[in-house]
Amino acid sequence: MTISHPGFLDRCHVARQLRFALVCGGMLLALASTGPANLRAADPPPAAATPVSYWKDVRPIFQAHCQGCHQPAKPSGAYVMTEFERLLAGGESGEAAIVPKDAEASDLLQQITPVDGKAAMPQNAPPLSELQLQQIRQWIAEGAVDDTPASARVRYDAEHPPEYPAAPVVTALQYSPDGKLLAVSGFHEVLLHDVATLTDPNAASAGKPSIVGRLVGMSERIESVAFSPDGTRLAVAGGSPGRLGELQVWNVADRKLLVAVAASYDTCYGASWSHDGRLVSFGCPDNTVRAVEAETGKQVLFNGAHNDWVLDTVFSVDSGHLVSVSRDRSMKLTEVATERFIDNITSITPGALKGGLNAVDRHPTQNHLLLGGADGVPKTYRMLRESARVIGDDANLVRQYDSIPGRIYDVAYRADGQQILAGSSFEGQGFVSVYETESGKVVHSLQKLPSPIFSVAFRPDGQQFAVGGFSGTVLVYDNSSGAQVASFVPVPLTEPRVSQAP
Repeated sequence: MTISHPGFLDRCHVARQLRFALVCGGMLLALASTGPANLRAADPPPAAATPVSYWKDVRPIFQAHCQGCHQPAKPSGAYVMTEFERLLAGGESGEAAIVPKDAEASDLLQQITPVDGKAAMPQNAPPLSELQLQQIRQWIAEGAVDDTPASARVRYDAEHPPEYPAAPVVTALQYSPDGKLLAVSGFHEVLLHDVATLTDPNAASAGKPSIVGRLVGMSERIESVAFSPDGTRLAVAGGSPGRLGELQVWNVADRKLLVAVAASYDTCYGASWSHDGRLVSFGCPDNTVRAVEAETGKQVLFNGAHNDWVLDTVFSVDSGHLVSVSRDRSMKLTEVATERFIDNITSITPGALKGGLNAVDRHPTQNHLLLGGADGVPKTYRMLRESARVIGDDANLVRQYDSIPGRIYDVAYRADGQQILAGSSFEGQGFVSVYETESGKVVHSLQKLPSPIFSVAFRPDGQQFAVGGFSGTVLVYDNSSGAQVASFVPVPLTEPRVSQAP
């Protein structure tokens, strides 16, 4: 029923106001008669503090700020924070790092608590935030309980390396500058293989192992490996998916971890060295490109010009500029000294590039860039623009090569710059092509390999090249004939793999 008579509406309004006044008046009288003590008793009790979880709250803080320098591969001060028992015990000082239910007696808390704005730890880094300190303090006061899930209690180090019931995907491989070693990604580690043994049929038939080193670190997933220009160090980009990214720098000769840098919230990509071995660059899933000092891990470049994950990086010949490629379909140029974005090297016109860019390499002696991505077309670009920018142009493009089926995941220049190499994935199969750099002529075309190819590398002398991917097998080819000269699983399997005839 609709009521529209104005007198009726006015009376209703007055009645509502009167009822409201009576109710409020009654409440005031009731409050006046009860007194302040009763008012306090009526207040809800304060909420109990939520218990702090080691696994969910405290461990991520240690992982991001402490474990890079306090892990089995790099136990600074003889203190390891990746294993719970050693986390509590402390290091060379002899003091208990954590005393359950006694935060003030816990040496770790004293080390990380700022005094006059400075804290002893993390070393050479800003102090932890007050919220982080409070969480650690509360966790200790509550008993420092280890609530790590059983499934996450497995730990790996040089004495307890991973075991492999099956070969993991090969996401990265690279030859050392002298051609004697081949570094291949594994799970929580990079494996160093002796190249002479790999390609010696007598050694293979005699069962002589080619693995000469296992660089076991904190990162579960390895996305990129890069030898320093002099071959003495190895940069490794990776991390723990969905939790943490990490850059590692290893001493190749003694297999020791020199630097570990935590970065971003997921695995890092595309490690690259400056020409003098002073800096290492890498890309992150937070859309940033970064560079750190190889000796200290100190960050010297941070740029967020990209709009999606940065998947690969490379320095200019003199390391004055840094190039990065991303899932956002662009290749960008950054000035190292100023950390300033300079230019989009590729066209950013919608439709000019189809899909993300996965890989970039630089000519050994020129500022020319080899690019691979989702369109399956290897391309070379000038790093530095020679003409005025016109919106929508692709003026830096030097050459396009014959396409490869599917998506290109990795590219490489030969050490003399005379050839380029590209590997791709399409419908569960792998494709690899070798081209002459100047003419674009296809030298070798490997079609329909048994599994997708994710990483490729020339041996420095140019006589061989290696590829790896989803199958977990590394294939080595003679660059003169294109014939396969070796096929091997780069990790030690717990059960020998049985070869089957096709």
